[in-house]
Amino acid sequence: MNIQTDIIILGGGIAALQAARKLSTRFEVHIITKSDITMSSSYKAQGGIAAAVADHDSTMLHVQDTLVAGEFHHHEDNVKVLVEQGATVVKTLLQSEFPADRTSDGNISLGLEGAHSRFRIIHAGGDATGKNMIYYYLNSLPKKIHLHTHEFAYELILNSAQECCGVRVKTARGEKTYFASYIILATGGAGALYECTSNCANSYGDGIALAYLAGAAVTDMEFVQFHPSLLYVNGARGLVSEAVRGAGGRFVDEHGQAIMDGKHPLGDLAPRHVTAYEMYKMRAQEKPVYIDITNIEHFEQKFPTITKLCHDNGVNLAHGKIPIAPGSHFLMGGVIANTVGETTIPRLLAVGEVACTGVHGANRLASNSLLEGMAFGELMAENLLKYGTAQSNFVLGQPQPKDSLPSLMRKEDLQREMLANAGIVRSQKGLETLLAKLPALHVQPNVTNKPREEIELLFMHITAALITNAALTRTESRGAHIRVEMERKDQRWEKQWIVFQQGTMNVRNRLYEHNQAKTYAPAIF
Repeated sequence: MNIQTDIIILGGGIAALQAARKLSTRFEVHIITKSDITMSSSYKAQGGIAAAVADHDSTMLHVQDTLVAGEFHHHEDNVKVLVEQGATVVKTLLQSEFPADRTSDGNISLGLEGAHSRFRIIHAGGDATGKNMIYYYLNSLPKKIHLHTHEFAYELILNSAQECCGVRVKTARGEKTYFASYIILATGGAGALYECTSNCANSYGDGIALAYLAGAAVTDMEFVQFHPSLLYVNGARGLVSEAVRGAGGRFVDEHGQAIMDGKHPLGDLAPRHVTAYEMYKMRAQEKPVYIDITNIEHFEQKFPTITKLCHDNGVNLAHGKIPIAPGSHFLMGGVIANTVGETTIPRLLAVGEVACTGVHGANRLASNSLLEGMAFGELMAENLLKYGTAQSNFVLGQPQPKDSLPSLMRKEDLQREMLANAGIVRSQKGLETLLAKLPALHVQPNVTNKPREEIELLFMHITAALITNAALTRTESRGAHIRVEMERKDQRWEKQWIVFQQGTMNVRNRLYEHNQAKTYAPAIF
């Protein structure tokens, strides 16, 4: 079955819905998700939206906090665009019927999270911000937008000019092919490559693998953020938001002793790579760790999602301690894109966590992810509304020789291997051992007639290979990338990007190539 349209969006999170709302004023838009529309990291987001909207705050301070948290491994002009455009978009949102939390006098309630110098986190429904945002956007979607759930995208289609012109998907009733003027990747991250994650169970990095196999450039894959606090009861059970510590929660050991005292000037609100590493070290010594919530008044009213999660897993909050462990949370790397979503493949766009625009550096600042989806989703849509053109070339390019499928581990084995060898702490030996079990960078597997489960597993392995190769290549510790043999930053790696494209890996001193920068200049500078 073939469908021809204007724009295809793969993914159903905040970035996808923000773009779809805007684009539908001019274009016919189809949204495709591989599961239910609520199966996204956006929907699960407990934190909030970071935005400099208060009188006591400024975009300059928000930019600085972002750079410090990410250890200055950023495209700084793009960070300014994110923060400034983000503040504008959030102010517009707050003037709408969006149900943001407010104080008793009607003002917006602003929270504090790790590595922020000001109270600037906007919530909705306490710790259910993502859920409220998704429903707000879904309810405001124009009826003419086509929504397709449970369709798995397995191949991007390029035309004879090497432009992206379509995507092939698998459904319960067979295969479909969509042709469009633009294909937008908004597929999220890859947290479920790891055994313990705050992400949805099917967040495998599909979009990154799709783009890489099509020839798009990918970078910063070594930077995988681990959140310090997942509820841990016989395994990871879900996120315990950083907002809990912003409200007064503290990391403690089994004796109630504070863990972060003397470890970082910001203590329990240190950047995530710092707190996650400290929790990891405690648990590596088989010492349980907790968040002490005894200083938080009305916890159950402030954090209804976490309260339910704890109750469902037999944790009695009356005891004042929540058992936690670190787990994979966010991928700073992804498909290289600019602030309007343009990638190295014409007419293939990327936005949200699947994209790497250089705004998160080596470690994302808390609550900048929902902001990114809103701000860059809108910028991308506005750019297409102004400059988008209809695709006229649907003549497919010459088919390239394909390889047979490489040897693949079972999903559970891959997830365990990733956590053990490419997790919070990495070693040369562990990375080399893992890499020997993963596909080569140049592999171009033939997925024709393969079942969805096998292709999905292949995509997991390809994304895992990109992470592992990058982690082995970056011989230093920086942000979320921690190497046991070299625990400090190395100046030689400052502002160096490890880039994968068309089967090769290169290190360069800029996020964008010179020829790409010219194309991106209006958005970047």
